[in-house]
Amino acid sequence: MAKAKKVFDITNAPLALTADQSDRQKRYFISMMVRTACFVLTVVLPSPYRWVALAGAAGLPYFAVVIANAGRETITRNNQIIEEKPLALD
Repeated sequence: MAKAKKVFDITNAPLALTADQSDRQKRYFISMMVRTACFVLTVVLPSPYRWVALAGAAGLPYFAVVIANAGRETITRNNQIIEEKPLALD
């Protein structure tokens, strides 16, 4: 009797690493463009609003890095990374 091969279900597989990195780069780029806009607004806006824009420009890099690094977690929806399904013998 032949030993049954294991078949793995990959329907819950994460995005490819290159696609995930591309998405992260886009999120980081958008965040840095918002930061640049905050710096420009710091120069253009009058005094009370200038400080809000400056605070945004100073605090945004932290959030941009956290948001860009979000993803690629190993915990899946059903807390099971690989589901084994035995191959049926005909």
